[in-house]
Amino acid sequence: MGDVAGLFPYDALADAVAEVLRARRAGRAIAPERLAMPVPGGVLLCMPAADEALAVVKTITVHPGNGERGLPVIQGEVTVMEAATGRRLGVLDGPTVTARRTAAVSLLAARLLAPAPAGPLLVIGAGVQARAHVEAFRQGLGVREIWLASRTRDRAEGLARDLAGRGVAVRVAADPAAMAQAAATAGLIVTATTSREPVLPDAVRGDVFVSAVGSFTPEAAEIPAALVRRAALFVDDRASARVEAGDFLRAGVDWDTVTDLTDVLDKPPRPSGPVVFKTVGHALFDLAAARQAFAGRF
Repeated sequence: MGDVAGLFPYDALADAVAEVLRARRAGRAIAPERLAMPVPGGVLLCMPAADEALAVVKTITVHPGNGERGLPVIQGEVTVMEAATGRRLGVLDGPTVTARRTAAVSLLAARLLAPAPAGPLLVIGAGVQARAHVEAFRQGLGVREIWLASRTRDRAEGLARDLAGRGVAVRVAADPAAMAQAAATAGLIVTATTSREPVLPDAVRGDVFVSAVGSFTPEAAEIPAALVRRAALFVDDRASARVEAGDFLRAGVDWDTVTDLTDVLDKPPRPSGPVVFKTVGHALFDLAAARQAFAGRF
């Protein structure tokens, strides 16, 4: 995984995501809605995408209970092909691509939308996505004051120790009071959990930027509905979000008030009040990662 991860520095990958979104806007990149099929204990996802040069198919499984079994929650791979011939160029580790490109999408959104991009940063969750977002926001935004919170304190402390070993200093919000304090002071918040119910307190800064990453089903929501209803709302892909973004669906949002990230790439808005960015994932982001990994080979 280390070698594959090295292909995807977050700054460059955020730029690659922006370029793929521009290519889609121009009709040069396409991706259908992903196929989601229930399997025992989880879901099997299949996501193709293509542009003039590359085609990709990511096949992954998501089993939320695997963390308690000592197994990865996400498993799978991304097959990369030459679009014009179908020639296989290689296979990328699916969890690594997913973690890196998801954090890069959040980084891109924060660049464009965050009123206070310097932080502090609060990451709720202690898994692969939590680690990736700490690394991405530290690298891409220069954030230095970082909090971690998790329903499992031991996992948060374990991730904090591991990050410290890599030179990244973080503090653990070890109880609900500490997490509430961190949420009230953070300029940047990332929710990266498998919870089906809100994990973020509603008492946040008026200029907070929240990237809601973890939930991707209409029944699940990490963000309290009251915060969603008073925030400026953005998504990584409107079509997918209208089906899968439980944070917004459960809050009963008016979708005419929700803005696609593609629409602010070249003219970032300056929202007043909280900003909530919801990402449910999209195959185009895997295509962006493949473009970066195979640059110079197509």
